[in-house]
Amino acid sequence: MTEEHSEGLAFHPMDQFMVKPLFGDGPIHWYTPTNVTLWMAIGVLAIVLMLVVGTRGRAIVPSRAQSIAELTYGFIHKMVEDVAGKDALKFFPYIFTLFLFIVVSNFLGLLPKAFTPTSHIAVTAVLAMLVFVTVTVVGFVKNGTHFLGLFWVSSAPLALRPVLAVIEVISYFVRPVSHSIRLAGNMMAGHAVIKVFAAFAPLVLMSAVGVVVTPLSILAITAMYGLEIIVALVQAYVFTILTCVYLKDALHPSH
Repeated sequence: MTEEHSEGLAFHPMDQFMVKPLFGDGPIHWYTPTNVTLWMAIGVLAIVLMLVVGTRGRAIVPSRAQSIAELTYGFIHKMVEDVAGKDALKFFPYIFTLFLFIVVSNFLGLLPKAFTPTSHIAVTAVLAMLVFVTVTVVGFVKNGTHFLGLFWVSSAPLALRPVLAVIEVISYFVRPVSHSIRLAGNMMAGHAVIKVFAAFAPLVLMSAVGVVVTPLSILAITAMYGLEIIVALVQAYVFTILTCVYLKDALHPSH
């Protein structure tokens, strides 16, 4: 028999998102330490170092770490108060932790050979479901059955209200899906594009075409990397502000 060889891509942009066990090559179970758990742990450690170690001096003239911690704290605190109201500040520690975990995970994923936990729907779906369940429980605990008023558009004509109620219910339960896919999709897409451009960088060593292609690919990688820095911050911000919006709906369903 003759061996059949199929031509395909010499690079695999999606390989960087593969979940691999840290020890050995066996099957992955729910308790298996993987590259995902490793980089999530590194992210938590980075947050602790910034908030605990970086601010322990509490200097009047803050260090860089203290300045970053204080600015982040003030930024999220104001966001929660402005978007969800003062009565939502009791949830500030949760929202602050959520923002820090996402933004640190996003930025760690930009390091060479790193892994981006937030590029996996399994991670972002858990974060989104926690927000969804928390908001729903808070809505019913604080408002009781009046929370269902969130789905009843009283300002609309009476004939349209049942139809709008169905649409509102569907959109409410779609929230965790869009909340999680938006973050994971944006992080995965940017990293995959960078990997594609990086595959063309060594062409200068292989053919004359590489003299033109390689500089262009390096320029594209640099531009995409700069864009990914912005995306890493913006996606953490979007996830957090949507959490505040959902929390506002739970605390003030009639608004």
